[in-house]
Amino acid sequence: MERNVETFIGCDASYEDASIVLFGAPFDSTTSFRPGARFGSAAMRHESFGLETYSPYQDADLTDYSVFDSGDLELCFGSAEQALADIEERAETILKDGKLPLLIGGEHLVTLGSFRAVLRHHPDVHIIHFDAHADLRDDYLGAKLSHACVLRRCHDLVGDGRIHQFCIRSGEREEFRFAKEHTDMHPLTLDGLEECVAQLKAAGTPVYFTIDLDCLDPSAFPGTGTPEAGGITFLQLLGAIRTVTRCNIVGCDVNELAPMLDTTGVSTATACKVLRELLLALLTK
Repeated sequence: MERNVETFIGCDASYEDASIVLFGAPFDSTTSFRPGARFGSAAMRHESFGLETYSPYQDADLTDYSVFDSGDLELCFGSAEQALADIEERAETILKDGKLPLLIGGEHLVTLGSFRAVLRHHPDVHIIHFDAHADLRDDYLGAKLSHACVLRRCHDLVGDGRIHQFCIRSGEREEFRFAKEHTDMHPLTLDGLEECVAQLKAAGTPVYFTIDLDCLDPSAFPGTGTPEAGGITFLQLLGAIRTVTRCNIVGCDVNELAPMLDTTGVSTATACKVLRELLLALLTK
């Protein structure tokens, strides 16, 4: 693979040298409210040049590490399954080459494609999930493949006790009932994250980390398709990212930025900073 012409800031290493590979999934065909997340990954690359490569939060600089940005996939908007297959294929290539795939969405359904590949390489993988929404519906208006169902589809693959959910503050009553029986849900807050991470780290468990940016409060991050009041702050998210990356992370993603829904550009700038901090937390662990 050749690196993308416009890369996320500081992510212009060669594929051979890189330990982490970024790839974008510009897909939002199952969005249940306001569309636009398909433009998130490209906007994050373009606007990242408003950031420094150096993080004062972690005293680390992206230029000291090797990250490869392979650009956006060209996905079929008319078929969620075909889009997921293409995402899975890219993640599979990255994993086979011994590198960590970091997916930039796109709506949250794109996680399923990357997770399918990770599960094949790490059959005992767990998921840590930050989100405003449970994403545990069995279907949304009859569709099994929807961003409202993505964690339910992941549960179909891994079963009970391997999905750990935080910040959840929205969903149908049935989703919360399902979570009580089948997932490790910590609604409304990040309470319990330290204990969860300690257990997974002690066991050496591989972890897939998925961040839906609407876990942030819309006062800090309005540029998303389904905003929900009552979320966490950027600094809380940063601390949580540094906690989760103590685990054996084998794949991750950041999704649900819809840049045109926040014309100030603040949401895109925030998403860029989240990605920078996630990369550095992974690289310096």
